[in-house]
Amino acid sequence: FFSLDPIIFFLITNNFISFTMTKSAAAILALAASASAFAPAPLATKSTALNAVFDDYIGAQDFKGGKFEFDPLNLAETYSPLVPFFREAELRHGRTAQLAVLGFIVTDFVRIPGDAYSFDAIPKTIDAHNVLLEGPMHQLLLWIGLFDLVITIPAVQATMDGEREAGDFGIAYTTKDVKTQERYAMNELLHGRLAMCAIGGIATQSVLTGNGFPYV
Repeated sequence: FFSLDPIIFFLITNNFISFTMTKSAAAILALAASASAFAPAPLATKSTALNAVFDDYIGAQDFKGGKFEFDPLNLAETYSPLVPFFREAELRHGRTAQLAVLGFIVTDFVRIPGDAYSFDAIPKTIDAHNVLLEGPMHQLLLWIGLFDLVITIPAVQATMDGEREAGDFGIAYTTKDVKTQERYAMNELLHGRLAMCAIGGIATQSVLTGNGFPYV
């Protein structure tokens, strides 16, 4: 009988410890569950706002037609109310850059009539900035400023108020097919982005090499 006492004592003690640990674990789990009920909801990931922008706006595409969601500074998330203005600015600069590229290249071969614009007066297109600074440049600044004051500022305000699509100046598409319109809009963005890079390269090469087209 006495030889079984250590065994009985061990079994009783072991069962008591197991019961105590089980109750403690259950209490901890219950406390954790109740605490989690009052915990704040997890914050949305940063990609949520970006994905919303890329879903709502066309343009998340590269020249090969692949997916291209480019926003390394997270501007769409940090300044989400200004996203319509960002798209307006992108279109405005893209359109201006396309005209600038065309003007830079064409004027190396063809000039409008007038001695002030001749190849003798302005040998290279890049020289036009300084040569024409006192005359036509002032007119150019005046007319662009007037256009922005009368048209661009109200248009941007309408875009920010949700009354107008960014870049829309009321010029109708040549087609009523929605898919074709989306393709045209995508092409304009891609061409504008390329032109913005190109005009910077053209101006830089013109200054560095001192040559006109092809700027080498």
